[in-house]
Amino acid sequence: MQSYALTVDKFLDHAAKWSGDRQIVTADSGAIGYAGLRERANRMSGALAALGLKFGDRIATLAWNTQHHLETYYAAMGAGLVCHTLNPRLTAAHLAAMVNEAEDRVLAVASTLGPLLAELVPLCPGLEHVILMDGGAPDSLYLDGPQIWAYEALLASHGAPAVWGGFPEETPAGLCYTSGTTGSPKGVLYTHRSNYLHTLRALQADAMGLTGADSLLVAVPMFHANGWGLPFAAPAVGAKLVLPGRNADGASLARLMAEEGVTMAAGVQTVWLGVLDHLDATGGELPALKRILIGGSACPDALIRRMEDRLGVQVQTSWGMTELSPLGTIAPFGASSRASGRPPMGLDLRLTDADNTPLPEQRGVVGHLKVRGHSVVDRYFKAAADALDAEGWFDTGDLASIDETGALTLCGRSKDLIKSGGEWINPAEIEAIVGAHPTVGQVAVIAREDPKWGERPVLIVEPCPGQSIDARALVDSLRGKVADWWLPDQVVQLAAMPLAATGKIDKNRLRADYVSGEMVTQGVTR
Repeated sequence: MQSYALTVDKFLDHAAKWSGDRQIVTADSGAIGYAGLRERANRMSGALAALGLKFGDRIATLAWNTQHHLETYYAAMGAGLVCHTLNPRLTAAHLAAMVNEAEDRVLAVASTLGPLLAELVPLCPGLEHVILMDGGAPDSLYLDGPQIWAYEALLASHGAPAVWGGFPEETPAGLCYTSGTTGSPKGVLYTHRSNYLHTLRALQADAMGLTGADSLLVAVPMFHANGWGLPFAAPAVGAKLVLPGRNADGASLARLMAEEGVTMAAGVQTVWLGVLDHLDATGGELPALKRILIGGSACPDALIRRMEDRLGVQVQTSWGMTELSPLGTIAPFGASSRASGRPPMGLDLRLTDADNTPLPEQRGVVGHLKVRGHSVVDRYFKAAADALDAEGWFDTGDLASIDETGALTLCGRSKDLIKSGGEWINPAEIEAIVGAHPTVGQVAVIAREDPKWGERPVLIVEPCPGQSIDARALVDSLRGKVADWWLPDQVVQLAAMPLAATGKIDKNRLRADYVSGEMVTQGVTR
């Protein structure tokens, strides 16, 4: 049989040849066919080479879901560069740690992120070039160090045809960090092979089942683990691709979906809550919409029912991780279960006890969730050791159960991370900052359920003897040190923090007491 390397440039090549006129639409920026986008992305590869980037170098993106960002994906990966996606919702300090570890030489950034860029660049001495996407002009800001280019000007002056592919399928293609929510950020380095096989897995009929007849809205950010793989899946089948840019509010998305005849949409639950509220307020309808793919965090059953009843759509729930590229499980189209779905071919699940011993019965019990497959991380970027156990299984950190049909249900996390609006919040980082405040004796952060965001952090403090707690001052002590959306919504003061037998704070007791209403909220502030 022929040797045919599984490289992601082949997805766009296929779309350009067989679905060349099928559109990629960016909100408020016009449309382009796959053939035109392929030609531009290929010439941008030549421009990146003119900037001095060589095979294996990393280019970072700090951007929204736009045509320029999609072109940069393929311009980098097609030429054997690594596309390192960054989350604009993180602080400059978090981002700088990732950029510096990755040794990014070029940063392609949305022009609307000028203030964040101005904070970030001085912290990243290795950056040689900054490319302003989506209409930015170099004279719009001053940066000491890297050379600044306007995307279109760079493409016009240095763009040139480039050879795509021709390298091994194990070549790195993308890099995404886990946002620093478990201590130091951990990078996941995707290969062309893993992305290619993940795309085939996602396209299975009982998974995303995307077809060339679909008009797909990608409301999940492209900086979230390959945009759930949709920037590869859409051109693979020639689907119309609808990109919302920066504006993911309900009114903007509802208008865009109506105008572009969106049949399938993907995003976290907070996105759809905004769309529903807008449609209810205006009486709008989305008659072309057939299904919604939801992920990021567990979605309340009431919201799923509201989506199905109000929009007349099928909601597909899913679960995934950055380390899985990211699709883990997904409910098949037409399934009535509210679980997170089944693993498509290419991913396997296993439940173990706390000592990593497989449970003798894998159905109807709760265990520690382990996974393995062709698109699962082996070793974190620049890590000294594998992230797998001796049998090649990756520990997700989740507790889960699998029912008799094979559907997965998450039952909590073995760690204390908080997932808010599809984004992770690290309680330990908040606790370290607040714990340094002179009025605070002990501190803990737990999650409370939230109908919009899934979970929100609650700050619980025990004051030092003779001290009183100023809730606003504690929250203000976090500003500028963590992202604004990490800030706790509630501050609770306790006379004495409950302790477990080991002497550590008993968070299980805190969660139980909070739910039962035994705590008293001392302040609510943002």
